[in-house]
Amino acid sequence: MKRIIKNNNCAVIKAITQSLNLSILLVIVFSTSTFSQFRLPSYEKVEMENGLTVYLMEKKDVPLISVSAVFDGGAVKDGLHSGTASFTAEALRFGTTNYTRSQIDSLFNFFGSNISTYANADYSGLSTQFIKDNTEVLLSVIKEMIVNPVFPDDEVQRRKQRWVAELDQAKESPRSVIGSYFNKHIFGDAPYGNPVRGTKAGIEGITADKVRDFYKTNYHPESSAIAVVGDFSSSEMKNLLQKYFGSWKNESTKMIMDIRMMNAPFEDASVYLINKDNAFETTFLIGGYGIKMSNQEQTQLDVINTILGGRFTSWLNDELRVNAGLTYGARSNFAKYKNSGTFYMFSFTQTRNTEAALDLALKTYNRLFEKGIDEETLSSAKNYVKGQFPPDYETSGSLAGLLTQMYMYGLDDSYINNFENEVNSLTPERANELIKKYFPKDNLQFVLIGKADEIRGIAEKYGRVKERNLSEDEF
Repeated sequence: MKRIIKNNNCAVIKAITQSLNLSILLVIVFSTSTFSQFRLPSYEKVEMENGLTVYLMEKKDVPLISVSAVFDGGAVKDGLHSGTASFTAEALRFGTTNYTRSQIDSLFNFFGSNISTYANADYSGLSTQFIKDNTEVLLSVIKEMIVNPVFPDDEVQRRKQRWVAELDQAKESPRSVIGSYFNKHIFGDAPYGNPVRGTKAGIEGITADKVRDFYKTNYHPESSAIAVVGDFSSSEMKNLLQKYFGSWKNESTKMIMDIRMMNAPFEDASVYLINKDNAFETTFLIGGYGIKMSNQEQTQLDVINTILGGRFTSWLNDELRVNAGLTYGARSNFAKYKNSGTFYMFSFTQTRNTEAALDLALKTYNRLFEKGIDEETLSSAKNYVKGQFPPDYETSGSLAGLLTQMYMYGLDDSYINNFENEVNSLTPERANELIKKYFPKDNLQFVLIGKADEIRGIAEKYGRVKERNLSEDEF
């Protein structure tokens, strides 16, 4: 270990994440009878000689240990074979130099645990949790998966067949794929337009060699991090991690991507109309560019979005569901990425109500610009946001995930420790300034999935229309 950074804050945390990628994080610390300022619990940040970053946070309320590992291999690096990042992440579980897939699954099951791998737009990862008595035996398997995966061809071929079928199945549910259509519409051929789960053509083109190449190119210790949170001694855990990961080296050429998203203004409003012949409802997203994860004003923007569409009593849900009865739900969200982001409003409605729902969503959205936010409304949202501490985010697993996400997005402790101050300092005047600065207003972009023959004329009302069939492979 060559460098240790210590953070000496207090010891108990609750955190919450809203949206697909870490929208709102809240941390709360208890005293004997009152709440104090939000603080991140103490932890150590260690950089190994090989460049691997390690986070150690002791949390000894239960005899569990959680591990989260992240790697610089997200869908933005898919290249010609869409879905390669997600496939490679899952293929870490297909077998290693010393363990078959069946042996990996059996070991974790035997010890009452499981292990998951995943990829998102920006990075890929691995997570697990186990009883502390089983730490060394399971860490040795985790090490094998990260350092010595072999990607057996038979496993790759079997998974490809199921994956292609799953992509077909996903298209039967517009709500599960509309986000990919929206990102493609917003970002086009830029990396954030890549569908994370890929396309059938992309997956069918994957081979074991291509998976190995993606791994060698993107899974490097110097751009990876491991967080361990739970019931352990930090000095002993450092020795274990040094034992298993200190010799990890990847001498293959690393893929360097300098993603600089300019987010050029849209020249006009446009509608991406996705035809589903047998649809009885229209699913829609409306929005534009948003913000990056590193944006210093994201906490206050999330408070504002809570008012618009971030909770059950939001303006959008009240108007479209409660008052008009046009849908079972309406939401809005800032989807934040490392180098860009989107803002969108989302809902669905019966085909015959498509125009009414779209008009009402736009009318409700325009309240932000025309009337702004008053003190009473803002106070309610601030209290709501500060009060969101579900039990899921008291766990060692959520904290381990938090630390590795902070690593990948380049966030420091102020992201958590300043949260309450950011919320409390938001005034109606400041909120209305942020609305004008960050919420897209002109040339909004639409994605509609529904029966095109019945809603094409409606779509033309909102902008230039581009069409695609849902049955087509591409997004």
